[in-house]
Amino acid sequence: MPEAWHQERRSVSVLGSTGSIGCNTVDLLARNPDAFSVEVLTGNRNVKLLAEQAVRLKAKRAVVADESLYGELKSLLSGTNIACAAGEDAIIEAGAHPSDILVAAIVGTAGLKPTLEGARRGALVALANKETLVSAGALMTQEVKNGGATLIPVDSEHSAIFQVFDFERVQAVSKITLTASGGPFREKSLDEMQAMTPEQAVAHPNWDMGAKISVDSATMMNKGLEMIEAFHLFPVPSEAIEVLVHPQSVIHSMVSYVDGSVLAQLGTPDMRTPIAFALAWPKRMSAPSETLSLADIGTLTFEAPDTVRFPALRLARECLQTGGAAPTVMNAANEVAVAAFLGRKIGFLDIARVVEKVLDEGGLEPLSDLDAVFAIDAEARLRAAAVIDRL
Repeated sequence: MPEAWHQERRSVSVLGSTGSIGCNTVDLLARNPDAFSVEVLTGNRNVKLLAEQAVRLKAKRAVVADESLYGELKSLLSGTNIACAAGEDAIIEAGAHPSDILVAAIVGTAGLKPTLEGARRGALVALANKETLVSAGALMTQEVKNGGATLIPVDSEHSAIFQVFDFERVQAVSKITLTASGGPFREKSLDEMQAMTPEQAVAHPNWDMGAKISVDSATMMNKGLEMIEAFHLFPVPSEAIEVLVHPQSVIHSMVSYVDGSVLAQLGTPDMRTPIAFALAWPKRMSAPSETLSLADIGTLTFEAPDTVRFPALRLARECLQTGGAAPTVMNAANEVAVAAFLGRKIGFLDIARVVEKVLDEGGLEPLSDLDAVFAIDAEARLRAAAVIDRL
């Protein structure tokens, strides 16, 4: 192990270990058994993979969200000393379970409660769940502060900004720029996008991601969610957050300063780089990502995002400016619409239409507490389902 990567052994819990981010995290943990011990792994329904990961990493506990799969998980881990649990409450308890690092990689608002538990107990929260900050940004960051937790972003874009953002001289920052690949439909017309299938939407040109995140990339809603997330992570006004399409996904994001300097973090499109940064922070650890060769790439290109073909970006910007419950409603409606698209109930362009219709119905008052977040989220989901039924 490189000398630069030498520290006391850290304990880690991974929420969502069977998803894309979770699997990449497991890969890094397995490569560094002397640096990390694993407390808890959680998964949604893939009990076979969850059990394999738990055995591989010698985890103390494995939790599956679907209670009906408890028996199968227990059978797969029979003969080991790994404890088993199942259900929503057990997932929340996994977030509360003591560990130095909590990797929050559950997709959607399902990850909010267990992530909050990690913040409340003062863990280093490696945050890959952008919906947590979108749905409850101000409340979440307050819980981080109250609990004495450390929040390290795992999204490649926010990790990039975090690495080059001068937190000690915030007044010197003029803007932050989130780069976007543009997704698989970057050059498609509206007519072509209307006919796109779930299989085409999840075929991202650069990144290997789960289905929901891949669809968000195709609609560019992921970049809208990231704008809102960036607002809560970095002390800049909303108008100082920009999006730039960069198809090669080499520059992961940039920070501009008042003297004209622009600092960027570059790398190959491999999520193990930002995950490794979070796991090792404030040090750095080696990762198996391919070394970036700009000579081989040759050309980097950029273009402004098209909010006509990708209205999700416009909706997210409007929600960020509106504030209150608007981002919560937008996120909930989007989750329902994406699930409907993946289930072939609506077309690709209907995703943004559903979100906009739900937002137009109102109910965007300020959020008073976390109970209000969950109530508004639940109501927005019902409204989104009703809109889908009317399409």
